[in-house]
Formats: sequence, structure tokens, C-alpha cells
Amino acid sequence: MSEKNKRIEEEEHQDERIEKTGQLTLNHNADHKNIHLLSIIGEIEGHDNLSGNSKTTKYEHILPQLAAIEDSQDIDGVLVILNTMGGDVEAGLAIAEMLASLSKPTVSLVLGGSHSIGVPIAVSTRYSYIVPTGTMVIHPVRMNGMVIGVPQTFDYFKQIQDRITGFVCNHCEISKNRLEELMMETGMLTKDVGTILVGQEAVKMGIIDEVGGIDKAVRKLHELMKNPIESK
Repeated sequence: MSEKNKRIEEEEHQDERIEKTGQLTLNHNADHKNIHLLSIIGEIEGHDNLSGNSKTTKYEHILPQLAAIEDSQDIDGVLVILNTMGGDVEAGLAIAEMLASLSKPTVSLVLGGSHSIGVPIAVSTRYSYIVPTGTMVIHPVRMNGMVIGVPQTFDYFKQIQDRITGFVCNHCEISKNRLEELMMETGMLTKDVGTILVGQEAVKMGIIDEVGGIDKAVRKLHELMKNPIESK
């Protein structure tokens, strides 16, 4: 096969992979380091399939891929791009825990938004960025469907909330008390409690490390790949 045909075939394979999974391996750089691009978009899907009209991130696709990345000698770092409205708590936390436990260097970039359970995913990497217009919505756990009004239900809600706040606070600089204050803010969201943080505000609160775009995110990831033992 000629070099030109091989390149065309590789590009077609990349296009197909992006269309199916939103993932791509970046390997054309001077350092000869392979970066896996992972996109968290739309709604994070849990155990139930969402509408075919919805943009979703399927955790059953993401988790095996992260396991393969950890075991791969060809992948040197992971770049996570987020533009998500949130979604299933269990699925979101599973993705966040997998990212946090990777031995490979990881960097996240919030584009558009990383709301609700997208917050733990955004902070799970070794370093995090948000674009100036990016947003993060911090709010308490919600539940759809029938809720039984007994003490055990409220205990269960608190347990879920503590898991989320505990993870977030362990992976960024915000305190638990301040995070809970943002969750319970009543004056910002018209139909809910919570807080919207835009760009620099998320950095100021200690949730995201730095304001920046794709250039800074890729540059930082290359720095971490040169010093893989560096941690957050």
C-alpha cells in the first residue's frame, strides 16, 4: 500500500471513530507522544437508554476505553474535553473515579459547560482548564420518578451527596463547606437551587486550576508526559 493510500485509510478510520465514539488518538507531534482525546458531551447516560434524539456519553463505552488506555504502552496521556449537561450520578462518578486512578497524565478542558455530575469528571484529572465563557452548574442531587417520603430516603440522598462532594473536594481546592454553600444558593437559578460559575469564577472558587483553551491544555499535557510522576 502506498504512503498516500495508507494516510487516507488512517484518516477515514479516525473520522469513523470520532463519529461513533467521540474519541481520537493524537500522534502527530514532535515529541512522538500519543495523546488520547476523550470527549464527554451531552447527557451522561446511565443504565437506561436515553432518547435517540439526545446527544449522550455512554459510560459502557468510556470505562473499557479507559481500562485499555491504562494497559496500553502506545498511549502517553489523556485529554478530556467536556461539554455536558450532567446526567446519571453513578455513571458520572464511575467515569470520574476511572480517570482519577489512571497512572497516565490527564488534563481536562471545560468547553461550553460541565454541569452537575460533570463537575467531578472535570476535576478528576491531574490538571484542569476552563475557557473564559465555559460554565459549571453546582447543585444538589436530583431524582426522577416517585420518591418515598421516609427518613431512609433522605439518608440515601445525603449519602449520594456526600459521595459527590467528597470526591470533588479531594480533587480540587474548594472546601466542603464552600461547595455545599454553592449547591444551596437560592438566588441564582430560577427553578432550582444552586450556582452557575463562569470561567474565571470556577478558578477563583478553587474548582478548576486555570482559565485556558486547547492550546494551554495540550501544552500542559505534554509537560506532564515529560514528568509523569507529577501529580495534582
